[in-house]
Amino acid sequence: MTPVTVHTLQEMKQKGEKFVCITAYDALFAKLFCEVGIEVILVGDSLGMVLQGHDSTIPVTMEDIIYHMQCVKRGNQGALLIADFPFMSYSSQSQTLENAARLMRAGAHVVKLEGGAWIAESTRLLSQRGIPVCAHMGLTPQSVNRLGGFRVQGRDPQQANTIIEEALMLEEYGASMLLLECIPAKLALTISEKLSIPVIGIGAGKDVDGQIMVMHDVLGISPVTPKFVKNFLADIYRRHPWRYKVVYRRCQRRQLPKSRTVL
Repeated sequence: MTPVTVHTLQEMKQKGEKFVCITAYDALFAKLFCEVGIEVILVGDSLGMVLQGHDSTIPVTMEDIIYHMQCVKRGNQGALLIADFPFMSYSSQSQTLENAARLMRAGAHVVKLEGGAWIAESTRLLSQRGIPVCAHMGLTPQSVNRLGGFRVQGRDPQQANTIIEEALMLEEYGASMLLLECIPAKLALTISEKLSIPVIGIGAGKDVDGQIMVMHDVLGISPVTPKFVKNFLADIYRRHPWRYKVVYRRCQRRQLPKSRTVL
């Protein structure tokens, strides 16, 4: 596929064309997603929950993100690659710049930070140094303890206005795109219309510029699947436990492999 860039997404927004984003953590799935034409791949700190078995994204480290970004880069065939800044990896300007450089060297094209007005200065610093930034607002999983859980944000009019104002601020400070998580669809639409940069949504309605999903959620194999996720492989995975049992029993009975497959 033709390499996707930040400018590609900008042009798609201007034309009213939608784009698709999905998480990936290894070369095989990155290659597969490119083959079907997915424009954006996120190496997200969601790996802490779907790969490492944690109950939040907080334990994920820079080393984790870098390792999986390197894997995804090897399988990538033209998608735009976004890397998450993990918890407390951008708490100071110097730390932010150093870790951004590490993520870009690992293969990222864009770095993603969670936060509102307080990440504006970091966004400016990164943008001035040629590092595209995706700001992440609404439900920010790294702040789950402060938020009191994985809750919808922006239902209160005052909070909604704050999100709009801070989104505009982050665009002004140089953000190349914005990700909105778990906010009302009308609020997401308002923000998408007000901003000139691409707006990506997850649990934020259908009227944003792009949709992103965690691959394990789409496949229906996450420990906890958000209610806004559609399991596109429901019919297949409703039967998959039985298939594993069949393989297990056949191996026990020495029925695998067939003689023609043995070297």
